[in-house]
Amino acid sequence: MSDLFSFLIGRLSPEYLPKDPVTIGAAVGMPLAVLGLIILVTYLRRWRWLWDNWLTSLDAKKIGVMYIIVAIVMLLRGVADAAMLRLQTAIAANGAEGPFSSDTFQQVFTAHGTIMIFFVAMGLMFGLINVVMPLMIGARDMAFPLMNSISLWLFVAGMILVNTALVFGGFSNGGWLGYPPLTELQYNPGPGVDYWIWSLQIAGIGSLLSGINFVVTILKHRAPGMTLMKMPIFPWSVLVTSVLIMLAFPILTVTLALLGLDRTMGMHFFTSDGEGNPMLYINLIWAWGHPEVYILVMPAFGIYSEVVATFAKKKLFGYRTMVGALMAIMFLSFVVWQHHFFTMGAGANVNAFFGIMTMVIAIPTGVKIFNWLFTMYRGRIDFKAPMFWFLAFVFTFTLGGVTGVLMAVPALDFQVHNTMFLVAHFHNTIIGGVVFGFFAAITYWFPKVFGFKLHDGLGRWSAIFWQIGFLLAFMPLYILGLMGAVRRLDSYSDPSWQPLFITSGIGVLVIVGGIGLFVLQLLYSIWKRKELKDTTGDPWDGRTLEWSVPSPAPHYNFAVTPTVTHRDEWWHRKKAGIGAPTKADYIDIWLPKNSGVGLTVGVLAGLFGFGIIWHLWWLVLVSVIAAIVVIIRRTMSDDNDYRISANELYHEAARAQV
Repeated sequence: MSDLFSFLIGRLSPEYLPKDPVTIGAAVGMPLAVLGLIILVTYLRRWRWLWDNWLTSLDAKKIGVMYIIVAIVMLLRGVADAAMLRLQTAIAANGAEGPFSSDTFQQVFTAHGTIMIFFVAMGLMFGLINVVMPLMIGARDMAFPLMNSISLWLFVAGMILVNTALVFGGFSNGGWLGYPPLTELQYNPGPGVDYWIWSLQIAGIGSLLSGINFVVTILKHRAPGMTLMKMPIFPWSVLVTSVLIMLAFPILTVTLALLGLDRTMGMHFFTSDGEGNPMLYINLIWAWGHPEVYILVMPAFGIYSEVVATFAKKKLFGYRTMVGALMAIMFLSFVVWQHHFFTMGAGANVNAFFGIMTMVIAIPTGVKIFNWLFTMYRGRIDFKAPMFWFLAFVFTFTLGGVTGVLMAVPALDFQVHNTMFLVAHFHNTIIGGVVFGFFAAITYWFPKVFGFKLHDGLGRWSAIFWQIGFLLAFMPLYILGLMGAVRRLDSYSDPSWQPLFITSGIGVLVIVGGIGLFVLQLLYSIWKRKELKDTTGDPWDGRTLEWSVPSPAPHYNFAVTPTVTHRDEWWHRKKAGIGAPTKADYIDIWLPKNSGVGLTVGVLAGLFGFGIIWHLWWLVLVSVIAAIVVIIRRTMSDDNDYRISANELYHEAARAQV
């Protein structure tokens, strides 16, 4: 009987309930928030609407919106974690106790890094690609709509597992890259590391599927006449990013699988006492990790290219060099990973090679900066909110690039490695390059999704607060790093450092103000949406094909697939006075039918991960079998599509195409 009970509950135990006041409060607050949302939807009687229009939708634009919503929610969680970290370091000095225990602090900074990279930056990127990229290349949808839905719900399943750790079991305290031996079973036997492994594993598989989907869509579903060299820069950035995803994420999948086998089956891939090698893990994780930095930032480069050309009212300067720079970064990103551990004894020759390659990769990145500046030169610049985000990016990202080149010198890296200097550099590139870019994109393309603009003044003030807050939060960390402050500690003994930590904490509060202004911008714009409604279909006077559809874009994207003759096709059409198509031009449009398969697979993947984390092997088996049955049943069904009649949609289509 006891064996059956152990089989049913695995290692579930009351000992894994949260114990300190901070985690207890979070563990109670999060379920209450979810319960409140369920009650609200039930009270409004919106479950059927939610199911039919969103949860089962295969429309890439709706899938993109759901990605963005999840990412913004997780941004709030990630920034809250950052505020907790800076509060601790501002208070806990000279032996004083901070508000958090050392173990809680380690969990918080691990969760912060994991959430911001995997569930904020990746979510925003995939969301914007889904919303905009098909519209920019003249495609009605993604190449594989059902795969797109599965990717979304695998991402959501990973996100739920990350947050479940907050309620029961605790999160990993091994850092956001999970270095062994700290994450091996001998030193970390609890479920926290397993939560980390399987949340990333599930979300990472969804990311890999998305990368495949994006590549096939760009290569096979471009509008007639749109050669690769006539594509806008944003789809180019998506293409090279997706190739990186296809090459890099299998490395992450294998690395996490090997660490999982070490923990669940007693293997020794990365344990020295079992003839394994922890350095093998570090090489593998950074062979994925450095391409991941460019996976995040290159779509933002494409966003800035679209924003600058639009608001400078000029054609993008150096289109071919921009494409060449993207291709160069894609290649070079795979030959710089060892600069993350110059101090680990690889030898002078190896360090010299990777140091040189790190400096070389700064060249194509610098080319882009100069191309954007030359695009602005003698332009009639309209300083709207997206341009404010771009200007904040130029200053912040350039600073991060300069410090990155400094750290490419192994001798200097020996001095600042594993210090706050590194923390500041990394945030320079990711916040300045990625987060600012995605805020610019949300502001820029918002009318294409919802049909009305976001309030411009609030958007500009949000960018200003973010920029000021960033400088206050991270410039002191450069100074602290040069003074020898090691990262990932919950308290420091040097009293001269405390004012800098306090300043950094104030900066995080200013960033929180910037996020508050962004939320206020959303709420105010929704309230005033009739006044902010875009009636022209061309709110920013853009150049690419997405501006040829109304705001919001119809669910089928294009009533007639456009034929492309120029790189800036929509700009050319307006200048040439090309009129709307006639009724005879319309043919029947095929669109995929809504499907709950993606949501079902996501739920089963979440149960699979939960089962492995808690050793509920019966749940693992059931979820795997159920997922296989669901997918096979779907592939054998012949009711995958339905036809939309062009005659029925004629009047709507006439408004959708100029």
